[in-house]
This record gives sequence, C-alpha cells and structure tokens, in this order.
Amino acid sequence: MNFLNLAETNAPLLAELEEAASKVIRSGCYLHGPETKAFENELADLCGARYAIGVSNGLDAIRLILKGYMELGLLHKGDGVMVAGNTYIATLLPVTEFGLSPIIIDPEPRTMNFDWEQALDVIRQSEEGKCEERVKAVLVTHLYGTPSWNLEIARELRDRGILIFEDNAQAIGALSAEPGLNGVRMTGNLADAAAFSFYPTKNVGALGDAGAVVTNDRQLADVVRALANYGSTERYRNRYAGFNCRLDEIQAAMLRVKLRRLDEESDRRNAVARAYAAGIRNDLVTLPEIFPDMRQVWHQYVIRVPEEHRDALRNYLAEKGVPTDVHYPTPPVYQPCYEHSFNPRENDPSLALSHTCISLPIANLTPEQAGEVARIINEFIA
Repeated sequence: MNFLNLAETNAPLLAELEEAASKVIRSGCYLHGPETKAFENELADLCGARYAIGVSNGLDAIRLILKGYMELGLLHKGDGVMVAGNTYIATLLPVTEFGLSPIIIDPEPRTMNFDWEQALDVIRQSEEGKCEERVKAVLVTHLYGTPSWNLEIARELRDRGILIFEDNAQAIGALSAEPGLNGVRMTGNLADAAAFSFYPTKNVGALGDAGAVVTNDRQLADVVRALANYGSTERYRNRYAGFNCRLDEIQAAMLRVKLRRLDEESDRRNAVARAYAAGIRNDLVTLPEIFPDMRQVWHQYVIRVPEEHRDALRNYLAEKGVPTDVHYPTPPVYQPCYEHSFNPRENDPSLALSHTCISLPIANLTPEQAGEVARIINEFIA
C-alpha cells in the first residue's frame, strides 16, 4: 500500500494524457494557446464564475490576487489580512512578501478550518481600536477538502468593505452548506477571488506545477492576467511591474483531461472516507467529521490522536504496511523563516492540532482497503 503513487493515479488516463501532450507538441504553440483558453473556460464553468486565469502554481495564484488588489488600490502595505493558523505556509508567504500584516486565526475544532467567529471578534476589536491592525482582507483555506464558509459573517465583512479570498488548493469541486456571496455553493466562487493549486498531488493534479485564479471581478481578472505576464497588457508595453507566472499549454492540456474526471474522483474519495468513518472504532482516535449538508472532497483524511500516542500509532501502522503522513507538522508561524516575525503563543490551537494529526492514505485506496486499515487501527492498544 502506498500513501500516494502518482504513476498509479495517472495510469488509467495514460492514453488520454499522452494524446493531449502529443497534440500540443505537434501544434508548436506552447504558451497562450487554445489549451489554456479552453481550460480556463472549463474551470470557470465548473465554478460558475466569469473568469479563470491559468497561472504557474497555487502560491503564485495567491500572490497575484493580493498584488492585483494592491494595484487596484483596494489593499495597501500594512493592511491586515486574516489567515488560518494551521494552513500550509504557501497561504502566508505572499501576505508577508507584499508588506501586508498577517493576522493569525485559530482553527475551529469541528472542521479544523478557519474560525469565522473569532475572525469577526478580531474585526470588531480592530474597529474599537483594541488592536493595531486595520483588517482589510480575509484569506480562508478550505483545508483538507472541507469548505470553510459562514455566509452571515461573510456578509458582515462585505458590509465593512473587507475583501474575502479563498485558498482553494485542496477543495476543488467541494460544495459549501451555504451559498457564497455570488449565490453559488462551489468553493472557488464563494467570495471575491480564489486561488487554485494543481500541484501533482492535488485532487486535480498537473504533471508539474500549475495553478489558477478564479473571480467574478473583471478588473481583478484583467490585472491578474497582466501581472502574470510581466505586467504586460500588450506586447512590449508593461503597465505593471509584473511576474512570469504563466500556465503552459502542456499542463493546461493535462488538466483538461483530469478535470473531466473530477466528479468521479470526488465520489471515490467520499466512498473511502465513509468506509473509514464506518470502520474505525478506536477510542484513541477522533475522526474528521462528515457534514451531510456539504460536499467534501477529502484531499486528505486526517484523524486526531493524543500527542503522546501519535508516534506509536504511526509506527504500528508502518509495521502493518500502512503508510501515514502529517499535514502539517509545524504551523507556518513556527517555521524558521518567521522566527523573528511572530510571538509564540501559549496553548496555541494550531500548534496543539499539529501535534495530534495523522493523515491516512486516501488518494489510491478503495473502500475495501480503507476497511482493512480501519481494522488494523482498531487493534492498536496504547
């Protein structure tokens, strides 16, 4: 059993992928071509959004959203941007890169996602002058494929002029329990703009790096498209000091093949998650919650175990041939690159959570294999 085997993941699609790659190679068009345009249209249609811009990776997608709104004058250096404390570091890096002020929000225990109630409390404190940062944006991560959304609070934020962005790297195809500000439930189109990652391990994975920005904001879409191409709005005319963040035609072609299988992949992962939920009966294990009013897509299946038993359980599973992982062992603010940027907190929920998480294999599993993993877990005695 593998935790993730990309060759196995791609094997059923090999003929289609090879044909798509060959078509691009023969075309002689490797950037700004028909595959990228078609993929952008298909992704926008999936999300029910007006615009999708293919870019180089998920990190750059977040960078382009933030930089885009700075170019539009809606974000400025020093503005506060709320970020989940237990996300991957890629969510935080662009915030600090552009001189914005990150405000770390704790995970909500049931979902392990961004705590919207805490975020609203912080905003109210900011308005009352009880904290220094002026909150101008919220960047929520749909962690592990579970939507993070609260329509009532999102509307309150919108009324205050606060921008809302989604880090949708792990939740393509997921449906929130409530509609977003744009009237649809699909993650990636709940708020003002969303960043997508198509890193090879994602539910829709490229055969290299790739990402996208999705939005209904025409001005932002135009700025993002220009920023991703050296800031150029026409050849040899650079309106912005931009970047090289383009999506290439080969990866766009690969992603078109993968995108057609998204519903099938989501259904399979949900079947595996249900098998885990039905089979694991060990009192030491806290299972991730399945929310019947949402569509979760289970980028990872993350259980929680008391810190003092986590390594023992992982070692036991490894001996039984069950690989595991930890997403993520160290929260971003505790990484060496931020050693002097954040003050350590006592009883930090993100840090506590990072010490209890175990990711079980889900990407290449069948429900029957998940049932066998559950049986092995049930036999673990601390």
